[in-house]
Amino acid sequence: MKILVIGSGGREHAICWKIASEMDSGTLYALPGNGGIGEIANLVDIPVSHYQEIATFAKKEKIDLTVVGPENPLADGLVDIFRKKGLKIFGPTRKAAMLEASKVWAKEFMAQHNIPTGKFSVADNFQQAKRIIEKTEFPVVIKYDGLAAGKGVSIAEGKEDAISFLEAVFEKNIFSSTNVRVVIEEFLTGEELSYLVITDGEVFIPLAPARDYKKIYDGDKGPNTGGMGCYSPVPICDSELEKIIEKKIVIPTIKGLQRDGIEYKGVIYFGLIITKDGPEILEYNVRFGDPETEVILPRMESGLLELLEATTEERLREYDIKWKKKAAVDVVIASGGYPGKYETGFVIAGVESVSGDGIIFHAGTKKENDRFVTAGGRVLNVVGLGDTIEDAREKAYEKVQKISFKNMYYRKDIGYLKE
Repeated sequence: MKILVIGSGGREHAICWKIASEMDSGTLYALPGNGGIGEIANLVDIPVSHYQEIATFAKKEKIDLTVVGPENPLADGLVDIFRKKGLKIFGPTRKAAMLEASKVWAKEFMAQHNIPTGKFSVADNFQQAKRIIEKTEFPVVIKYDGLAAGKGVSIAEGKEDAISFLEAVFEKNIFSSTNVRVVIEEFLTGEELSYLVITDGEVFIPLAPARDYKKIYDGDKGPNTGGMGCYSPVPICDSELEKIIEKKIVIPTIKGLQRDGIEYKGVIYFGLIITKDGPEILEYNVRFGDPETEVILPRMESGLLELLEATTEERLREYDIKWKKKAAVDVVIASGGYPGKYETGFVIAGVESVSGDGIIFHAGTKKENDRFVTAGGRVLNVVGLGDTIEDAREKAYEKVQKISFKNMYYRKDIGYLKE
């Protein structure tokens, strides 16, 4: 069997790691992959944005299943391209990927299908956005409509913050200069939760809940990032809450897609907040979360590969997932300066010395002269496994202490549970 995983982050390393552990024979490819993935898969030197070239490679190599990690190829229609060529691929079509690719589209979908979410307004120019802000209670959440690698959201504490972010979006065009829109929405309070399901469009199977840390600094301060750490399971997400989430959010989403004639095969990531009135949805993602995948897959006892295949073939009702009675905590090590400007090319020491109850998933790394060097903002995901979150956290930070590179940065409060 030949499997191709598309992407180059910690999420893709975790997917490759899990699939590699399940493959008795065959070949695992990663495109373009990273330094760590290169230890377990054949790296393919094609840029992720060269979609026709990727499809040609998959056809030529007779790839049996392609798994898409990041959101951009999904939003750009890579799944549609593969299907036209008769190639099997895990992930939603371009139309279905609008759930993540457009915050406006997603909020309107939620409203149309009575899925609980914060009140919102839409603005497509600076003046209109300013008028909405004049009548808004603070804090308020402002979201850029398109994809922004997890950095397109601002929580404005006051009018000055709001205007500053809106100027950056509309006047300075920090994300795009065409068709710029924002969602201005009510700020909800509660505990955030990442709830992922795999669906073949008819049935769904929930994955283990996780909680990620989006802010760069300890105490959830500073700008948003792609994610600085994560843990699973999440104590507040008991079986009773899961039933409510599925009834009020997951099932209405899948039925809403069906009613709108949108086929969906892949992962739906529900970014939730558990308010005093129950769970509400903050955002959809249309792929495995990063860093959530890095704590979910090490806890999965069942096979991932067979689930992915069953999803593409609409056979998901034949499966369920068994989970290990283990907790996982992921501490992300980043390049100093991230999510702003940062330098790369620094030698990473100590990765090889990490062993025992945990795993290191590489993100922004590459291998040069038999040594790993930094090559991105988020560099490594150091995952500790234990009987409890406290135990897993201790093991993760023990491993972090063994790693070093110039300008290395990480949060020191990942996995500390709120009382």
